[in-house]
Amino acid sequence: MGVVEEAHNVKILGSGDQIIVLAHGFGTDQSVWKHLVPHLVENYKVVMYDNMGAGTTNPEYFDFDRYASLEGYAYDVIGIFEEIGISSCIFVGHSVSAMIGAIASITRPDLFSKIVMISASPRYLNTVDYFGGFEHVELEQLFQAMQSNYKAWCSGFAPLAVGGDMDSVAVQEFSRTLFNMRPDIALSVAQTIFRSDVRHLLCHVVVPCHIIQSMKDLAVPVVVAEYLHQNLGGDSIVEVMSTDGHLPQLSSPDVVVPVVLRHIRRDIAV
Repeated sequence: MGVVEEAHNVKILGSGDQIIVLAHGFGTDQSVWKHLVPHLVENYKVVMYDNMGAGTTNPEYFDFDRYASLEGYAYDVIGIFEEIGISSCIFVGHSVSAMIGAIASITRPDLFSKIVMISASPRYLNTVDYFGGFEHVELEQLFQAMQSNYKAWCSGFAPLAVGGDMDSVAVQEFSRTLFNMRPDIALSVAQTIFRSDVRHLLCHVVVPCHIIQSMKDLAVPVVVAEYLHQNLGGDSIVEVMSTDGHLPQLSSPDVVVPVVLRHIRRDIAV
């Protein structure tokens, strides 16, 4: 196992000519894909990894400067692909990883046959002509809450993000992976994500993109999915699901898994 492969806990399952890469979002790790993986391994080679900073990675490897922008994560993706010999894949990215995959595809479009984006956003802050869902003061309050009592923040944020109460299995699962992160790293990652603005890069993304979005999502308003569709440089398609929450693959797998499988199997009809 190579250095990059080991650092990101790369796992390769299944077999097949087509490679599916599953990339998780903030506060989770590759376990977030547990409901989807069994449906893929019979027909595809499935590659999963953990973003640096996830609770399953070695905190000593987290470079605060490198991961102060999404480009740092995009270089990681290309590094993983090169080390394990991926020459082309269908990239399924949740939340921030959808944007990370998109950024990586600008540098190396040859590595991506399509990107399936779940709960993706190019910018979370509202502006005069753009609705990302958050005001500046709301984000500062969020960062302050993370800093003052991380455990309490996790307990409050998890049900809001997932869209359920603390008794739900999905909320408990997200709480667990969120709490596994080192608090200072979690804060840094959250600041990088919530302050990011990659709208100017969208026109350079020429790989076909399948945009999948929950009807109700605390972090990403439905209009953001349409914004992506209008501004990406290549072919794209949007599907809004009747799901609630930012982690629908965890909270509503019965709805999400068939949708994701359909977008993996079918290309955009031009």
